[in-house]
Amino acid sequence: MSETRATTPVFPPGRYGRRRDGRRRRPLALIVAAVVFGVGALGLTWAYYQKFGQTNYSPEIIGWNEPADTAMVIKFRVRVPAGETASCVLRARDYQGYELGTRTVTVPAPDGGGEVVVAETVPTTARASVGDVMSCRPAG
Repeated sequence: MSETRATTPVFPPGRYGRRRDGRRRRPLALIVAAVVFGVGALGLTWAYYQKFGQTNYSPEIIGWNEPADTAMVIKFRVRVPAGETASCVLRARDYQGYELGTRTVTVPAPDGGGEVVVAETVPTTARASVGDVMSCRPAG
């Protein structure tokens, strides 16, 4: 007994309609839509980066004191551009990470701009263990 195997299926002519060739077609509309979407996403990314990205107000925590039951002194360094002021949000937390107090402070720039070292007291509702500088932005 001998078998002949076909490499491609053979269909009776006209029975199943027109056969497609094996190539995938990429419609021009799909390519154009993908390019427009990519350009829009890049534009949105750039706009948000300009608004919220790089900032001249870069805070760095230096440390905090051995806290009392009702307050914590947080010491930090912030870079402030010349002629401007920074508004920084400070936070005190306990060991579990629960927020015990926050305070917003205003930091004026030194002559010519640059780094300022600040120590500020944050009132707390219980004994805190960690001090944070949440953010620093232009005041106003």
